[in-house]
Amino acid sequence: MRSYQLVQPGKPFEEVEREDPTPTGTEVLVRVTRAGVCHSDIHISDGYFDLGGGKKLDIVARGQRLPVTLGHEVLGEVIAAGPDAKDAPIGKTMLVHPWLGCGECSACKAEQENHCPTMRSIGIFRDGGYATHCVVPHPKYLVDIGDVDPTIATPYSCSGVTVYSALKKAMPVLDSEWLAIFGAGGLGLSAVAIAKGMGVKNVISVDIDDEKLEAAKGVGADAVLNTKKAENAIAELQKIAGGELRAVVDTVGGEATSSVGIGAVRKGGRYVIVGLYGGELTVSLPTIPMRALSIMGSYVGSLGELKELMELVKAGKVKPIPMETRPLETAYDTLQDLKAGRITGRVVLTS
Repeated sequence: MRSYQLVQPGKPFEEVEREDPTPTGTEVLVRVTRAGVCHSDIHISDGYFDLGGGKKLDIVARGQRLPVTLGHEVLGEVIAAGPDAKDAPIGKTMLVHPWLGCGECSACKAEQENHCPTMRSIGIFRDGGYATHCVVPHPKYLVDIGDVDPTIATPYSCSGVTVYSALKKAMPVLDSEWLAIFGAGGLGLSAVAIAKGMGVKNVISVDIDDEKLEAAKGVGADAVLNTKKAENAIAELQKIAGGELRAVVDTVGGEATSSVGIGAVRKGGRYVIVGLYGGELTVSLPTIPMRALSIMGSYVGSLGELKELMELVKAGKVKPIPMETRPLETAYDTLQDLKAGRITGRVVLTS
């Protein structure tokens, strides 16, 4: 088994070789063939999240144990199972749901493990997919991809299910109304494609990069707005939507995007934030009830939501976003490219 581990925040990953894992109990062993590179791994690799106002959330203080193998978008062949892993699909290529909880709290018992206060997510708190093998604690976390191209399917376990869950919170959006997706990176492009697959008629993609906005058009955006070029981004956004911007899904989660998104959404609208770019949000409290605004956070997604999303994908309702493959050993360098904004769409590592 070969893995690329985060040993010290801010430093390149270290290559580690050891014996192949032996699954016990209900565990299954996946030979990783694909691993998506996600923006949240940048924060973990750097060692902190930006809380704004000069404050940082240190990942080690938060409970992150090092060394750890990152990579939470994992797909591969199931090659072994523990004695209690009933009906393990040995020999099948499966997508791994990484958002695991403690299994005991009320959220976990309600099948909302992504809301567990002590999550044990694969690729964050458990070793993940920047490796040739990955141990999954139970076969129930393996999701069938049908005939979907494995490279295309891989990012649905994070970028896909994350925006799918956020879009459900942003609904309903009537045919006479508009939905805005802030950010046209991997998350944002997935959000546009999935929103169209869910039947949203009017979707606008908002970013500061024309190349990424062109990619958004390619996956179904009905309109685009480059806020860097707009004299008044709020007014421009409201004009495009004809005053009917019902909801915003913010896949960036920065101070600039939040101010524009909340400022532009119509009365009774919904602002759903999923991005972790960082900063602070300052809102005049009386304007929230006066405008009947809903401001919601949405964190990844549940196993049930991933299965729902994959049914949409298998039915051909979701356009694939731009995808590039790179060798597994480029994991750290790929994260740096993503951090610098040099990637359009998603990179999937292969081994």
